[in-house]
Amino acid sequence: MVKIGFNSPVGQKDAKGALLLPEPDPESAAASGGDNATGRCLFTLLGLAFILSGLIIGGACLYRFIVPKNKVFHGEMRYVDSSIPPHAPETKAPYFLALEDVQFLGDNNNVAVINVPVPDFEDYDPAVIIHDFELLLTVYLDLSLDNCYVIALNTSVVMPPRNLLDLFMRLTTGSYLPQTYLVHEDLVVTERIDNIDELGYPIYRLCSGKKTYRLQRKEMMEGIQKRSAVNCRRIKHFANNFVTDTMICEP
Repeated sequence: MVKIGFNSPVGQKDAKGALLLPEPDPESAAASGGDNATGRCLFTLLGLAFILSGLIIGGACLYRFIVPKNKVFHGEMRYVDSSIPPHAPETKAPYFLALEDVQFLGDNNNVAVINVPVPDFEDYDPAVIIHDFELLLTVYLDLSLDNCYVIALNTSVVMPPRNLLDLFMRLTTGSYLPQTYLVHEDLVVTERIDNIDELGYPIYRLCSGKKTYRLQRKEMMEGIQKRSAVNCRRIKHFANNFVTDTMICEP
């Protein structure tokens, strides 16, 4: 009979019978350690990504949860009109006061409805203003004329919706009354809008059955002559850290 012998895959014995283990390969050990380190880094980065995404989603959900639906925020701002001398007869105080209420609509608060009450000054009109941040439109409903005026949303005058909501959340507490300045905005009527369906539901609901006109900023038009004050209406409002004096003139 023939005997077949097998060497142990674990190790061999020396002459005294002691078990000899093979020495580890340094290159293999280094490669294995590098793979483990890379794997740990990937798992760490993946975990951080999940944590950050959870914080962002949770913050957005919490932000929407803490803002009551259809809540009306009241805001007041004191401002200085640089066009009026400080000691003029019409200035009884160093600051004027602008008042308005705002309500945010939509799941993402992407529509702001601003109610401008009857002002203390006769040369300003009460109004309802809608800023539609989704369609990028602004509409002014002059309550004295019962006319609507539509123009593209001016992002240099109107804050983004979340910033605007944060501003009114601070203003409505009554403890935050900023002292700011007045910005003048001149708008001109260009044409009448017969079909207001394309302006979105909030504007359609506000302006349905009313004369609706399209506006353009005066500085963007050529050949516009200075108009008589009789054909112009003024609305004082704010949707930023300053107060805006909007003058709407008809040809």
